[in-house]
Amino acid sequence: MQAVPEEPVRLSHHTVHGYRRAYRIAGEGPAILLIHGIGDSSATWAHLIPELARNHTVIAPDLLGHGDSDKPRADYSVAGYANGMRDLLGVLGIERATLVGHSLGGGVAMQFAYQFPERTDRLILVSAGGVGREVTPVLRAVSLPGADLLLSALRLPGMRTQVGVFTGLMKLLDTDLGQDAAELLNVVDALPDATSRAAFISTLRSVVDWRGQVVTMLDRCYLTEGMPTLLLWGSRDSVVPVRHAHGAHAAMPGSRLEIFEGAGHFPFHADPARFCALVENFMRTTTPANWSPERWRELLRTGRPTRPPGKPGAAHDRTVERDLREASERSAT
Repeated sequence: MQAVPEEPVRLSHHTVHGYRRAYRIAGEGPAILLIHGIGDSSATWAHLIPELARNHTVIAPDLLGHGDSDKPRADYSVAGYANGMRDLLGVLGIERATLVGHSLGGGVAMQFAYQFPERTDRLILVSAGGVGREVTPVLRAVSLPGADLLLSALRLPGMRTQVGVFTGLMKLLDTDLGQDAAELLNVVDALPDATSRAAFISTLRSVVDWRGQVVTMLDRCYLTEGMPTLLLWGSRDSVVPVRHAHGAHAAMPGSRLEIFEGAGHFPFHADPARFCALVENFMRTTTPANWSPERWRELLRTGRPTRPPGKPGAAHDRTVERDLREASERSAT
């Protein structure tokens, strides 16, 4: 990826439904909506936006409760966030977009495509939540009662140093958690006050409990037939294991899968040049989804994708069922 001399893309703001929404926007052309993960903000995409904006209109919001957006006592569900993305695009006069969602943002992107297929050109899911039950024990622990006290304690004098030593040890031991520890610590740093922590915990509890992820789109993945879908994952993701990528790939008809070897939960940080190249190639080699109400109804009625051309009927169905069953079993362990 070439160096970009332009000034950093600055935050803009709009008030929607009485709440201030922060976002970054740059470029011209077909729209790309970048949706960050839990506890993160649009800043996570800042180094990618100038490159992607060469050929596209790029919008990167701070989700409600995150970053510079307001943090009210509000609806922090995946469906609520999908509605918020629709409303922001409406304010900006953007009818359709390719959705790029990371972690929680991947779940929001899938929910958006489910609720508003007529406004979705493509799906690019990056280490996405919502395609299996398993998730890092760190997030499961934070979903428990008393999480606010735990997060507050991590900001006490001296705790940052101790946690830093622990994360350094995890990286020295070459554990998967070590790949992501520094990024996860940044989430704690982004929660400076009780209001921020309350919004974070409300968001987390809408998708995770002590047993793992409580929201899954696997049962509706067949609806992505005809929706160009790209899955990008780090092979050493300690938050959402890479086996979820393989399960989602099996469940999403015609999807593409790219694994970033050695990368953790943030593959677009590990190799931004490859990430941007893959996004650009995917945009260039696929046509936007052509949503049809009739086809949507037929998929809902049959409960499964139509058979790909040239595939033996019963054998193909058994393969898909086996892949989904194995993915589900791996996610439950």
